[in-house]
Amino acid sequence: MKQLSVISGEHSRTVDISRDLPSTFAVRVFAPDEFAQEAPNALVFVDIDLNSPAYADNLRHWLRCRPGDGVAIFAVDKGSTLQIVRAYSIGATDVVLRPVTSRTLLGKLVRNGSSTCRTPATPKVKNNGIVAGISALQSIFLSASAGTPLKPQVIADAGQTLVEHIEEYGFADWVRAVRVHHDQTYQHCLLVSGAAAAFGQHLKFNGSDRRRVAMAGLLHDIGKAKIPVAILEKPNKLDDEETATLMQHAVWGHEALQTVKGLHPEMLDVVLHHHEYVDGSGYPHGLQGGEIADLTRVVTIADIFGALIEHRAYKPPMSGHNAFQVLLDMGTKLDRDLVGAFQPLSRAQFE
Repeated sequence: MKQLSVISGEHSRTVDISRDLPSTFAVRVFAPDEFAQEAPNALVFVDIDLNSPAYADNLRHWLRCRPGDGVAIFAVDKGSTLQIVRAYSIGATDVVLRPVTSRTLLGKLVRNGSSTCRTPATPKVKNNGIVAGISALQSIFLSASAGTPLKPQVIADAGQTLVEHIEEYGFADWVRAVRVHHDQTYQHCLLVSGAAAAFGQHLKFNGSDRRRVAMAGLLHDIGKAKIPVAILEKPNKLDDEETATLMQHAVWGHEALQTVKGLHPEMLDVVLHHHEYVDGSGYPHGLQGGEIADLTRVVTIADIFGALIEHRAYKPPMSGHNAFQVLLDMGTKLDRDLVGAFQPLSRAQFE
């Protein structure tokens, strides 16, 4: 029988949900001030007020004691990016939107409980690059959501670790490792930063430029911290108003980084202009040709490729070959020489 630890600030509601779970789960419910009395099980469900940091540190330390393949699912309010970021910063492996039902919770438990045991997608070694990248992304999005200062050294250290992993184990191993991460925004940023670092290596960038392009990949979507989750993860086409809101993320990200000391101007340019196209059809400023910096052109290609090969709830990932064909089909929107140079990376076997 699977053991499930439940931490709940709404005891009666959670008991009702837990009671409706199949008998294959042995459920133990704890109040927020009780969970530290016992070690966590491999399956944990947390339903507390994430707008209050009262229990965050204790819960973070407690979750670190769960088994290595353990699962921690956090309940969050729909549309609250800040709660999602806080959940992952505490130790969530996945989130479920309120109101939580036994059916939705069961689906998360089954999916996560099986996915943590998968072996084909597991990286060949403990992926310190993934760990550092997720830690940096948690810091980035939490700072952007809460308006607190960003720590540039966290980003720099993550960029260096990421570059070292790509250089030693390759881009394909990075993609396989990232694909087991559930949160879509984090997954995308990790894929883009890995693709950008691998591309920088292929283009013979020096060490500082490779680290810089990896950092830019981690930072490029920081503005999405202000975008409602309902828009970010909408499974079908956005309407005009939603599209206009999403397009603001480049400007909002750039604004969020203006006061951060130690960030190279090229990284700020990437955040603001990674959706600009060479033919002038991009946003937010309609730049064209030589107005777009080289580093930004590199990250733009990595951004598009990363979006095409990532898992989404509403689409399977493209193969590297098909994703590269999309880059080719974009024609004059992208730097053709850089697209041509990217082809060897697209041939990696990600499956």
